[in-house]
Amino acid sequence: MLDKACRAILTSSMGVRSDETVLIVTDNVLEGLGRQFFDIAHEYCKEAVLAVMRERASHGEEPPPLVAAAMAGADVVLLVTHKSLSHTKARKDACARGARIASMPKITPDILSRVSEADFDQIDKDCRVWCDMLTSAKKVRVVTDLGTDVSFSIDGRKGDPDTGIYRKSGDFGNIPSGEAYIAPVEGTANGTIVIDASMATVGLLEEPIRITVSDGIAVGIGGGNGARKLEESLSPFGDDARNIAEFAIGLNASAIITGNTLEDEKVKHTIHFALGDNSTFGGTVISDSHLDGILRNPTIYLDDKMVMDKGKWYLRQDIL
Repeated sequence: MLDKACRAILTSSMGVRSDETVLIVTDNVLEGLGRQFFDIAHEYCKEAVLAVMRERASHGEEPPPLVAAAMAGADVVLLVTHKSLSHTKARKDACARGARIASMPKITPDILSRVSEADFDQIDKDCRVWCDMLTSAKKVRVVTDLGTDVSFSIDGRKGDPDTGIYRKSGDFGNIPSGEAYIAPVEGTANGTIVIDASMATVGLLEEPIRITVSDGIAVGIGGGNGARKLEESLSPFGDDARNIAEFAIGLNASAIITGNTLEDEKVKHTIHFALGDNSTFGGTVISDSHLDGILRNPTIYLDDKMVMDKGKWYLRQDIL
């Protein structure tokens, strides 16, 4: 099953060609899975290269300069790492040079096996519908039964799709895929966000994490052990790590909540917010931290129009 998923990623997702170079970036934690991609990639490309580094200290920390240079020189890059390199300058620069990149932070064999079950065509369709809606909207309000009530501006910001299909020069996204995301305008978010499913650096939540937001910054975090772990993760990185960086819609019907945010944030009928860096997808805040928290069954208003009610989509009939 893992070989099947690796082959699907290299062919269906990345569209690797026989004249291309594929770079697999991994670390001492996920080296085994990284080598699995490396061994199979040789069948599809001119040259496969494996780069193994030490685990980064946090999600969003830059890779070593040598690895960053290799990323910029490859045609296809797979990031099979324990900490995410998605929101790094190295990833952004490599895409600007034309590399097609898929990021798989904290991926597990179970998560990888579900990739082969995903309907990439449906995910692609749903991503583009949601991204168009986000791009054309000016403001967002999110409400949940557990106490979330937060509003923010997305005026002038562009919704980005994470479709799982990265075949064009400069394409980037996660695997597993399936989200439409946008960077809220800095300084505009106010209210309360209650994370109830899972949180990066914490995992599955025994008790919801309640985040108080003022002028775009998480000024208060409460909720037991999970909240304490989140505070500990944020504290080394200063106020920029508390920026309300991302708002996103989960769109993958094959994904399930496991405590691994790589997959959790893609689950259909969920949303997530991220704290920290958003400089790689239209925002202005640069931080070595980017942490996602997932909410179940949200109600969403775009420009005062309800488009999701407790997780149920209110869009065109064909994608409900």
